[in-house]
Amino acid sequence: MRSKILLVGLVGAAWLASTMPVRAQGLMNKLKQKAEQAAEKALDKKAQEKTGVNTGSSSDTQSTSSSGNSAGNPANKGGGGLVTTPPDVKANLADAETAFKATSYGEARYAVQQAMLGVEMEIGNKVLLSLPETVSGLPFQKPSDKVTSTGWGWVGLTIEREYLKDDKQLRTLIANNSAWMSAINLYLANGGYAQTTGGEQNWKQTKVKGHRAVIEYDESTGYKLSVPLGQTSLIVWEAVNFATEQEVMTAANTFDIDGLIKTLGEQ
Repeated sequence: MRSKILLVGLVGAAWLASTMPVRAQGLMNKLKQKAEQAAEKALDKKAQEKTGVNTGSSSDTQSTSSSGNSAGNPANKGGGGLVTTPPDVKANLADAETAFKATSYGEARYAVQQAMLGVEMEIGNKVLLSLPETVSGLPFQKPSDKVTSTGWGWVGLTIEREYLKDDKQLRTLIANNSAWMSAINLYLANGGYAQTTGGEQNWKQTKVKGHRAVIEYDESTGYKLSVPLGQTSLIVWEAVNFATEQEVMTAANTFDIDGLIKTLGEQ
């Protein structure tokens, strides 16, 4: 009923506007705008009554979201998140055997993949436990410890640890990464030092505990030291705010390179 009255009012306002002198047009336009606004509010109210959705101002919406929503559902205020649990290797191998015997090859393949993922996660966690807890006076940051794997035959496994004190940082990454290995092997294949003119040497070959390595320096990022671990893996240290090359080498010598190679099953 109210909508019909408003519609009649709009038609009447339009008719009056067409018959009055030009100087009265401004006043009639204002009346028309108010009538349209009233109609919109009436329609909004009906929509809210039918759907229960609040179409009010942004401040009203913000107030609603802080305590729940217009439907009465509570807003989430926190939670424990997800717990990272490595797949059970033995259970997945058993599932793979059962699925294979039942000719469910897709399920068997998935179970094998999960078993491999579980193995690699266990290897990664074992490597983390073998790393030193303090390097050059820098304590390790436990929240930054991370093991990541794709679960496919030691491809894409990465192990990360960070050492930090004030603005001095040593980031450690152990990984199977074909692109990095190709770059390091290219450096090592060149032999000796890269010859440069008109500037300081920015990379060179060196050794860490008898293993060939490449050390680099960048004015904005600091030192980077890379050591191949067998045929497919490598360890990389990124040293920020280390004073000298020798200080970086001393930090790297804290790590058991041969032990890492053995744990990773490299040759």
